Amino acid sequence: MSREVLLLVDALAREKNVPREVVFQALESALASATKKLFKEEVDARVSIDRMSGDYEAFRRWLVVPDGELEDHDLQMILTEAQKQVADVQVGEYIEEELDAIELGRIGAQAAKQVILQRIRDAEREQIITDFLQRGESIMSGTIKRMDREGAVVESGKVEARLPRDQMIPKENLRVGDRVRAYVLRVNREGRGPQLILSRTSPDFIRHLFAMEVPEIEQGLLDIKAAARDPGVRAKIAVYTQDRRIDPIGTCVGVRGSRVQAVTGELGGERVDIVLWSEDPAQFVIGALAPANVSSIVVDEDKHCMDVVVDEDNLALAIGTGGRNVRLASELTGWQINIMSAAESQEKSEGERAAIRDVFMGRLDVDQEVADILIDEGFTSIEEVAYVPINEMLEIESFDEDTVNELRTRARNVLLTEAIATEEKIEQTAEDLLSLDGMDRELAAKLADADVHTRDELAELAVDELVEATGIDEERAKALILKAREHWFTAGESA
Repeated sequence: MSREVLLLVDALAREKNVPREVVFQALESALASATKKLFKEEVDARVSIDRMSGDYEAFRRWLVVPDGELEDHDLQMILTEAQKQVADVQVGEYIEEELDAIELGRIGAQAAKQVILQRIRDAEREQIITDFLQRGESIMSGTIKRMDREGAVVESGKVEARLPRDQMIPKENLRVGDRVRAYVLRVNREGRGPQLILSRTSPDFIRHLFAMEVPEIEQGLLDIKAAARDPGVRAKIAVYTQDRRIDPIGTCVGVRGSRVQAVTGELGGERVDIVLWSEDPAQFVIGALAPANVSSIVVDEDKHCMDVVVDEDNLALAIGTGGRNVRLASELTGWQINIMSAAESQEKSEGERAAIRDVFMGRLDVDQEVADILIDEGFTSIEEVAYVPINEMLEIESFDEDTVNELRTRARNVLLTEAIATEEKIEQTAEDLLSLDGMDRELAAKLADADVHTRDELAELAVDELVEATGIDEERAKALILKAREHWFTAGESA
């Protein structure tokens, strides 16, 4: 039998022109698959063939996992049990039990041959894809070989790639035999063999299309800093150059619009706005909102958002159909953009001013005149009044030194009183809640106000309840609740 194995390996290696090692590995896989079929339950089998003698051994094996993390008795073994058999075994290693080796004739050489052929096909496909990627081509041009429910198969020479339906431009009517260009999105190594995945909706597709049409981009004289798309409808790209002799927007547009029209034609008529990139975020946002004209802009660094004021005539233009213009501008710049009219901006500003005024009047016990002076000088919180350098406050013409010192003292007393109250609330909070990842003392105090003192009480909250009780954003609320519930699942698995 050993001699038959060696003869089979040599014959297949010569017939398919592959290394003997590939054939040995394929045979081991075929024998392991056959061994698994001898069991009613799911097992993990391994077969080892001696490369010199042709003798082979079969083993059933179990993956060693940490205690308390056993999920499948047929395939896994906890560490303490495994160490009873092999003292120095570690998590991630295997415990093996030798089985009687099955006869090769029971599965037949044909089954082994099919495994080998599949291995060879996968190796050939891998090599073709590797050769394509090594050429550094980001855009693939090919012919649609076939269409199915999942999308299209595009063929270019020996290379085959998949263009999924969700990566096709909406309302685009592609047919078998059509020539098509697409961006190489990724290599999918799941399933049977590696496969190139293409995209015609990715923002990177428009970047590379412009690079093909605009030589200055290829030469490094011009750079596309960002791109955002509503595929098939509208796109925005931000361009920049350090060469003052080059007009970046005009260069991308081309003579009589020839360059941008070539890209638009490839994208199914998708309109492309070309804007100038700027290091100044506000200036960048103003450019990204073109063709709308911006009246004023307020930047909130902490929230990473901007309030953009436009006049009534430009309001609809700035927002765009279905909010498309402002959405693309936000994606392009990376900033949240709030479009508002002058009246809405004034109303918001007055509302914020009134809220700050109420805080100063109520907590510092001052009249409206003093509160308004603080607001006019740029103060927005009690902390700023308490800890801004005294020299800055002494520069306020309306305040003398005694007034400044009195305001600072009152502000610090307020903060001290609140800190003591917070500590008193936290004293009732369990340690398991205080030590939770993502928890801080300020948040714990807010939870205490809502009668939430333990980890389990937090875990029982819904996301909207936590947001309402503490004022934190929804994403943080979700993360905290999941973290609080984590020990429930761990306990369940251990049980």
